[in-house]
Amino acid sequence: MIGNIENITTLGELKKSGYRPIGVKEEIRKNLILALQNNYNPFEQIIGYDDTVIPDIHTAILSRHNIVLLGLRGQAKTKIARLMTNLLDQLIPIIKGSDLNDNPFSPLSKYGKELISELGNDTPISWLNREERYTEKLATPDVTVADLIGDIDPIKAASLKLPYSDERVIHFGLIPRSNRGIFVINELPDLQARIQVALFNILQEKDAQIRGFKIRLPLDIFFIFTANPEDYTNRGSIVTPLKDRIDSQILTHYPKSITISRRITEQEARNLPEQYEKVRVSELLKDLIEQIAFEARSSDFVDPKSGVSARLTISSYENLISFAERRVLLNHESSTIARISDLTGVIPSVTGKIELVYEGEQEGSIKVTNILIGKAIKSLFINYFPNPDTRKLKTSNQTYFPITAWFSKGNKLDLFNTCTDKEYESKLTSVPGLKDLVRTQIKNIDKKEELLFMEFVLFGLSEFSILSKLPISSGTEFKDMMSTMLNPIGNFQNEDDELV
Repeated sequence: MIGNIENITTLGELKKSGYRPIGVKEEIRKNLILALQNNYNPFEQIIGYDDTVIPDIHTAILSRHNIVLLGLRGQAKTKIARLMTNLLDQLIPIIKGSDLNDNPFSPLSKYGKELISELGNDTPISWLNREERYTEKLATPDVTVADLIGDIDPIKAASLKLPYSDERVIHFGLIPRSNRGIFVINELPDLQARIQVALFNILQEKDAQIRGFKIRLPLDIFFIFTANPEDYTNRGSIVTPLKDRIDSQILTHYPKSITISRRITEQEARNLPEQYEKVRVSELLKDLIEQIAFEARSSDFVDPKSGVSARLTISSYENLISFAERRVLLNHESSTIARISDLTGVIPSVTGKIELVYEGEQEGSIKVTNILIGKAIKSLFINYFPNPDTRKLKTSNQTYFPITAWFSKGNKLDLFNTCTDKEYESKLTSVPGLKDLVRTQIKNIDKKEELLFMEFVLFGLSEFSILSKLPISSGTEFKDMMSTMLNPIGNFQNEDDELV
């Protein structure tokens, strides 16, 4: 930019400043080139796409292409679109009062042309911030051509005393009003086919027909579309000519590792600072939260076509902390560490974010969620402790013998969700061999994490069917597996419960 541009208020002053406008795609391309040359990442908030999606986006921008982002829900498609504003100039000049963000050097609207014809260099100029140059529309079945392109406005005609043959009676829709900016349509396949057809000429021929008006509209817009690949390829919901007019198709994906997934969750979680002061979350539990999503994406109970959004882990992490915070408040304690049993609190975060296949519907969303949590525990357990599966590791009997021997004598352990930290410690340390096992296998942890890993051992052994884990009122009961099998009646909490 040249000088203090905000002080420029007329077309004449703008000309004297030496300012020369460029198209929005050229503008984004120019700013991306500068960003790459200066090692600035405009998509810094997008994690896990450095070697896949981001290079494709760079290529499309450098080619000045319109883009369609294809991916399952929760793959940051909309976030990518919104971050495109980082590549716009901070301010651009428009003819003051123009509905179409008219370029003062080449206005589109009749209003802009007539104003320049009348005032010349005295035409008033205003400055448009880059945040105001982003428009987003969710495609729904009720979207009309009038919403996107425009329609005749009888109230406008009456108030201005204009005949319907006058172009000024047109009320332009979202797309023309996004001139010189970014326009995003989310979930494009949900847009009715006849509405998609209306986009053809806007994208390619740069004209529009509104109620008999054939208007030449060489709009300067960077179009971004998002879609679910299942809809895009199989249902055929995007009409073929429209697909042909979208220059670059970019595929998104879910995080490929727990490490990347954790970074996304920690960046997007919205817990308050006071919650982090009250509740400490160990690395183990952070990994378990992410592993639940990985298990869901490969589960036979979950519909893979719908995907498992990254919002699942974000909401689960938030609920984990809040569930532990509730315990702190109820027990009048100052702080705590999140426990394995606190994963009960993430169930509401999972049930609403997974689409179940027929078999999953038969099981029920809560039971499927508990299965996913159990599988996550089982998957990560062998990263910390010997595999309890005796068929794979003969020494496992000796490793866990002190623990299993205690339970085999008829002892049981009840862990309640709201027990105090002292009660939690007392119950876990009552199991012989549990603390010694953790101290042997896990190094460099403090007392609170030591207790967490002791609890983790009990949950892990239950997932490997070494111990029995039964739900009780507001908690979990651990007991010997053999006694449970010999006394199945004890597996019922009441006459309405199912056999665990």
